[in-house]
Amino acid sequence: MNETKHQGSHFSGLRAWFFSVHEKCSHNTLRYPMTGRLLLFFYPIFIVCMTELNQYKYPSKLILFIAEHPLIILFDIIIAALIYIGLLLLFKSGWLSALIQSVIYMALSITELFKYNTNGNHLIMTDMKLARSLKSLTAFAYIKITPRLILYVGICLLYLVALFWFNPRLKRRLKLRIRLALGLACLIACVMVIMVPTVSNPVYALFQVDTSAAKNIFILNEKFENNGFLAFFMQTGSENLSNQLEEPEDYKEDSDSAVEQYLAEDVEEHDFESSVMPNVIEIMSESFADFRIFEDELEELGYTDLDQYYTEFDEAISEGWSGTMIVPTYASYTVQTEFELLFGLPVKSIGDPNMPQRSLLKREQPTIVSYYKSWGYTTAYIHPYLSSFYSRKSIYGRFSFDTMIFEDDFTVPIEMYGDYIDDNIVYNQIEALIDSSSEPLYLHATTMQNHQPYTDGDSEDEFVNYLEHIQHSTDGLADFLDRLNEIDEPTIVLFVGDHFPSLRGDDSIYNQLNIISENCSILYEQTYIIWSNYDLDTSSLSDEAVSIFYTPYLIMDLIDAPRDSFTQAMMDEITVEPVYSTDYIPTQESNTMLDTLTYDRIFGSIVSSNALAELYGD
Repeated sequence: MNETKHQGSHFSGLRAWFFSVHEKCSHNTLRYPMTGRLLLFFYPIFIVCMTELNQYKYPSKLILFIAEHPLIILFDIIIAALIYIGLLLLFKSGWLSALIQSVIYMALSITELFKYNTNGNHLIMTDMKLARSLKSLTAFAYIKITPRLILYVGICLLYLVALFWFNPRLKRRLKLRIRLALGLACLIACVMVIMVPTVSNPVYALFQVDTSAAKNIFILNEKFENNGFLAFFMQTGSENLSNQLEEPEDYKEDSDSAVEQYLAEDVEEHDFESSVMPNVIEIMSESFADFRIFEDELEELGYTDLDQYYTEFDEAISEGWSGTMIVPTYASYTVQTEFELLFGLPVKSIGDPNMPQRSLLKREQPTIVSYYKSWGYTTAYIHPYLSSFYSRKSIYGRFSFDTMIFEDDFTVPIEMYGDYIDDNIVYNQIEALIDSSSEPLYLHATTMQNHQPYTDGDSEDEFVNYLEHIQHSTDGLADFLDRLNEIDEPTIVLFVGDHFPSLRGDDSIYNQLNIISENCSILYEQTYIIWSNYDLDTSSLSDEAVSIFYTPYLIMDLIDAPRDSFTQAMMDEITVEPVYSTDYIPTQESNTMLDTLTYDRIFGSIVSSNALAELYGD
């Protein structure tokens, strides 16, 4: 009973304190009207400066940017003012409106800070789709709470406390419907600047916002330097929206004719003529890259004897065939490369979305996997990480995989290397699937071991730790290939990296190598290996670099797999346009044939020949 009375007394005291503070704030509204007005007036300027200061770190750098780009800062302030006025009209309270806006602005600013420090890429609106994978992202994001960040957040809190204490309010008496209409109009005006090209284009031009087409990450980063964070975030959002893929006119009018004109008329007869149906193993190695392409430059930076890290990789090359694949991404968005391998289609043809798998219709997909399944193969997918990351489990379930194995599904003992499951465990799981399958196996594995962060290692230098990860991975690959040599099942292994690694922002090895938009194409080139444990004729393979989406057709050709009018058309196109990639060739013209066939299979009626009819009766 006494405890209940004590709690009631405590609650009453808290309520009395709250009403006392509220009464004092209401009194301050009338007693200090000029202070309140000044706090309201300067808030948009304040929040813009604090948001940008997070990125520039030092006030001197922000002042320099303002001096060089006054119109862009004015643009940021006008947008912030419109948002604040809109919130003020909706809520009437100056401090509550500022609290809402401050949380949004500072959350975006801090996210940008952490994202760039993690992988050297700036935050864009389409990254918001990854919010559902927040748990996965925080596992490898470089999140460092610095005294400077605490100071800047503290300054924002002090401004909010001042607004709360002096309690400036919207005093003008307006009817509710008028106030709501005006408030929504202010917010809608900001949305229109982003979403409506007829509005955004002249506005960006007026305030000299850089609207140059950002075809790869390095061009994006240079645009960030020109625009600052807020204008960059809005303009790239406008750019992404204006680049939304539209149905081709000829496809809309007559999809059958639009597609059939690009399908092969003469299809070569192939049906595993050599009577060999080998296991086909694709190993897409996370962040694997051969940095010896920068050997001379790295030696000048003090990184010597790079060969020691790639000894077993070179051994695998000597036992197989190697060439150069052009991947569609750098430093992140593994799913772009994964899409090209699993679909045999270019992401360029669907507008280069960061997460192409999120664009797919909810239906069975005409993947490369479905071809192997229709030929009598057992099909499997391995990814030693969370099944929810990029929504892989739910989406890839429509790709014709018989088995999907994520981090909780391994049937072999698990060992970690650094923060992730060891690549050797993936190789062991592949062997287990080969042993357990009575049919030939088609398997795609996307590894995880070499993903950032690279803080786990013997060195304080993350690049050295990265190289040690690479060495461990290729040592395991060599052991895996040796074991495959001992089995009596013919097996082909494709080994390729998905992209160059993510390395921290301003201090990354890329900045030390002076990689910019003019010389960044080399970062989209990946050495790949095709290895086999039987006598495989690779004489048809060319030394010329090809986009990675052609890889499935190269392998089909090597194993004499059956062809249809679509796969034959893609094989023929390899010699016509071997590389089709926005990031690698930013000025490249559209390829109507590839764009039409890709649209048909991803968003259309799948007019082009495919294996789904045989598998599912479509």
